[in-house]
Amino acid sequence: MFQKITLFLLIGMLIGCGSSKPTIVTTKKPVGWKYSKPIQNGSSSKVTNQSSSKPLNTNEAAKAYIAQYNGVAMSNMKTYGIPASIILAQGVLESGAGQSDLAMNANNHFGIKCHSDWKGDKVYKDDDSANECFRKYNQASESFQDHAMVLTGKKRYASLFKLPKGDYKAWAKGLKDAGYATDPRYPEKLISYIESYNLSQYDAKVLGKESKKEETKVLVQDDFGADEASLYEIQKGDTFYSVSRKFNLTVEELKQKNNLTENSLSIGQKLIVK
Repeated sequence: MFQKITLFLLIGMLIGCGSSKPTIVTTKKPVGWKYSKPIQNGSSSKVTNQSSSKPLNTNEAAKAYIAQYNGVAMSNMKTYGIPASIILAQGVLESGAGQSDLAMNANNHFGIKCHSDWKGDKVYKDDDSANECFRKYNQASESFQDHAMVLTGKKRYASLFKLPKGDYKAWAKGLKDAGYATDPRYPEKLISYIESYNLSQYDAKVLGKESKKEETKVLVQDDFGADEASLYEIQKGDTFYSVSRKFNLTVEELKQKNNLTENSLSIGQKLIVK
C-alpha cells in the first residue's frame, strides 16, 4: 500500500512539473493571404494594400490601365509635348499597371523620388538603396501632372523636347540617357510596351496623323480587345454610382473592371463598362 501511495505522489509531481512548460500555439494564414512589403510614410507608420478585390493578371491590368489613362496622356502630350505613348508606357512600367505599392498607397505612378525641391507628402521604400524617399500624391492625376512638371522643368531633360513628338524610340532612349532610370534595359522595356499595346496610336491621334485605315484598326484593337461599345467616356456630372446604374453594374464591379481604387473621375476618362 505504501508503495502505491509513493508511486501516485511521484506521478503527481511529474505532472505538476510538466504543466509549467510553455504552450506552443500555431496559426495558419487565411487562404489567399499574400505578403505585401509595407511602405512607410513620413511618420513611420506602415501602409499595406489590403484590398479584397481579385487581382487582375498582368495583361488585363495593362489593358485596363491604358483604357483609363490614355485620355490624360493625350492631354499632357498636347499641353507639354511629351508623347502619349511614352507617358503610358512609363506609367505601366513604373506602377506595375497601377498595382505597385507606390501606385496603390501613394498614387505615385512614375517612381518619382522626393529630391530636394519636393515639399509635399512622402513615403519611404527600398529601391536602388534602402529606405529611399518617394513623392506621395492625393490622387493619380497629380502624379501625371507632376511627371510632366519634372520632365519640362529639369534641364537634364531639355534635349528630349528637341526630338520629334512621334519618335517614341528616341524618347525612350533619351529618358535613359538623361538619367530617368538606372536600368540599362529601360528603353527596350518602354518600346516593348508601346509596340505590344499599340500605344503609338495615341501619338497619332494628337498629331492628327490617323488615316481612315488606321481608324478602322483602332476600332478593332483600341483599348485592347474592347471595341468602342465597351467603353464609356466620362461626362460632366458623372459619378461612379450614376455610371454603374447606367450600365446595370454595381460600383464595385465597375471599379474592378477598370482596376480602380479611387473614388474620383475626370471628364474625358474612359471606363470599360462591358
